[in-house]
Amino acid sequence: MIPDLWYTKSPLDRVSQRRRDDIWLHGLRKAEQTRIVPVWRSRSLVHVEDERALLPTLAEAGDLLDEGRFPSLLGVVDGVAYFAVDLSHIEDPYAHPYIGEQGAFEDLRSVGPNLARTEGAILAHARGLMHWHAKHGFCGVCGSPTEITHAGHQRTCTNTSCGAQHFPRTDPAVIMLVVKDDMCLLGRTHNFRPRMYSTLAGFVEPGESLEEAVAREVFEEVGVRVGDVRYLGSQPWPFPSSLMLGFHAVAETMELTLDPEEIEDARWLTRAEVENIEDLGMQMPRADSIAYRLIRTWLDG
Repeated sequence: MIPDLWYTKSPLDRVSQRRRDDIWLHGLRKAEQTRIVPVWRSRSLVHVEDERALLPTLAEAGDLLDEGRFPSLLGVVDGVAYFAVDLSHIEDPYAHPYIGEQGAFEDLRSVGPNLARTEGAILAHARGLMHWHAKHGFCGVCGSPTEITHAGHQRTCTNTSCGAQHFPRTDPAVIMLVVKDDMCLLGRTHNFRPRMYSTLAGFVEPGESLEEAVAREVFEEVGVRVGDVRYLGSQPWPFPSSLMLGFHAVAETMELTLDPEEIEDARWLTRAEVENIEDLGMQMPRADSIAYRLIRTWLDG
């Protein structure tokens, strides 16, 4: 198993059993120590000078909770509540005195590895939940507007003849390092940053087990058959809304037949070549990704 993956180990108690307690929630929304987790156009608020999340209290910037869209209770830790809000409708969030003086909205994938693990997990939670709210303003059953309920963890259709309940969704995706003896298979897609090579990955289809998804995706993308598939860990990946399920898969064949629409290049590399991958003009995936940890786990034996 892979311990301590980025964006996991959140310190928050999600208090799901209290999300319908309107009196309790109202009290949290008035408590000065309550903290706000702002998201602006999929970017997270961090301090401009320190490598830390910027999470203002209501005493510092309470108007953000009132002005923000989709206020949602992420959870509570040590008696302090954390509410996510979306500020994307505000053209210039830096006009707010607190944000303009101390903050910068950054892509979480860029700043995540520099944050404390607990902060990264909170920001990832907020980013994923705000993305879901932004995409589900209307009922998928009847098309009527939906409204936030259950402290931001449900949207309910406002059409009384429908009343459908909608809950946050996460898309399961398998991600796998294919190995054979002392070699592993790394590839790159067309949208990777220059020189980066990573593990293969793909979404799980309806009626498919995780192991079947691993085997199908590997064969579709590079033409390799795999046998033994071993689960190693999972990582929330709210870019925008995935849960990455990590595996090592042992190859039964090694000849590569690439799907040109999916894979730009793929190569079998030895352990020594991966350890010195930059000598080949290649780069590893981001340090905060499960792909990196799958490769690192294999390298470490």
